Amino acid sequence: MIEINLNPGSAKKSRNRGAGMSFTGVAAGAMSRVKDPYLLAAAGSVVVAALLVGVMYWHQNSRAAQLDAQMQAAQQDSIRYTAIIIQKHKAEAQRDSVVHQVNLIKSFDNKRFVWPHLMDEVSRALPPYTWITSISQTNVTTAAQQDQPPAGDKQKGGKSKGPPPVDTSSVPVVKLHLIGQTVDIQALTRFMKVLEASPFIQDVTLVRSSIVIADGKEVTEFQLDATYQAPDSSAIKTIPVSLSVR
Repeated sequence: MIEINLNPGSAKKSRNRGAGMSFTGVAAGAMSRVKDPYLLAAAGSVVVAALLVGVMYWHQNSRAAQLDAQMQAAQQDSIRYTAIIIQKHKAEAQRDSVVHQVNLIKSFDNKRFVWPHLMDEVSRALPPYTWITSISQTNVTTAAQQDQPPAGDKQKGGKSKGPPPVDTSSVPVVKLHLIGQTVDIQALTRFMKVLEASPFIQDVTLVRSSIVIADGKEVTEFQLDATYQAPDSSAIKTIPVSLSVR
């Protein structure tokens, strides 16, 4: 017996409808078979773990990019600050050298008027018929000893830091030995009193005196020791110096 299908489209629709129903049925059957709660929890944990791993990966990449940018900025700042520190050290070295030279000049300037003051005071104190035949300094201090830094300024390693300090406020120690002659013993006493009263001289002592022959006459030869002292500021007079510019 032969059958002829007079509506072929209806057969295709029926086949398609049957295939769709079978897929939905398979899915429904799979869901209906998964009834274990532990299996559902495990699947959910896997999904949550995957999400957390993705979030953490994105956060770490973002943090790494920020740290890399900060590191590059820090390196650039380090290079710039290193150059600034080197220039600062050079400027400090030049400043220390200039300060040391200025202190040397100040120390020399404070000591250069010692002998003019001493000679002026000795000349002013000389009484009549009394003269000086010799005047000398009994203590000798070299410049190296004067500029030698104290032991406390040295570091633990034994090396001093920077140029040696120069004491610009210390009073130079100058001890004098005077040899003179006079025809009057009372004049020697007045000479010693006037020297002791001077603001620049102290500790005037008579070392010895004796009678000698000078130009056929008897005179008293004496030897005195004295020490220079820093005078009070009121004893020093300063005057302005003006220069005419042509």
